[in-house]
Amino acid sequence: MEMSSRGGAGTTAKQPMPALAGTDVIVLAGGLGSRIRVVLGDRPKILAPVAGRPFLDHLLRVLARYRARKVVLSLGHLADRVTAYLAGVSPALPVETVIEDTPLGTAGAIGFARGAVTSDPVLVLNGDTWVEIDFVAMLAAHCRWPDTLATIACVRVPDAGRFGRVELDDDGVLSRFCEKEPGPGTPGLVNAGAYLLSAKLMDDLARDHARSLERDVFPRLEPGAIRGFVADGRGFIDIGTPESYALAATVMAATKP
Repeated sequence: MEMSSRGGAGTTAKQPMPALAGTDVIVLAGGLGSRIRVVLGDRPKILAPVAGRPFLDHLLRVLARYRARKVVLSLGHLADRVTAYLAGVSPALPVETVIEDTPLGTAGAIGFARGAVTSDPVLVLNGDTWVEIDFVAMLAAHCRWPDTLATIACVRVPDAGRFGRVELDDDGVLSRFCEKEPGPGTPGLVNAGAYLLSAKLMDDLARDHARSLERDVFPRLEPGAIRGFVADGRGFIDIGTPESYALAATVMAATKP
């Protein structure tokens, strides 16, 4: 494992949001970005320019305003571009990087980064997704249930088939994931790409070497171990396709806190 760190003392103009209680954040940014390569070329998705700044910069500024303790970027493909960018800026909060030699999948990447985080729980974000979430309320909901191993941010969208649906029971317990559906989908809740994972689950991921959270890890957890937190979702966008990336600046400007 390759690890480096970059401290940050940057400030933002707005007043800080309520604290995330010293929570560490892992941002998953090691994907190949195959669908959007025609637009970005050899630029990694996490550095995709949105409204004149890299997407990473937007994420870091929001997390700094929530007073997250630090961010760990889980990198792989084109990692050198990200580390070179970080070397020339002063991030708004401390940033470390861990770099995969080969793609590990979502679960594998989180397990790989386990040694770089110490909080309980850890906030995990997809590095190509923007969504309006009250992270403090999500953290409070996660801590309200001591047996919860994972809390997943969910948003309601008009076409859930593109993403795959998430089904919750009346108590907010995740009952099942539904696979993506071909053709026009129906409205429903989807996984918004933000998770709070307990230290116990983080330890399991580091040992198990599973690849996918949704397919390999979550289905085998005990009933009730995963809960959903329904976020507002007005700003939900995945910049992983040329079509959605073209809308990113407009969506993010309308919802940025």
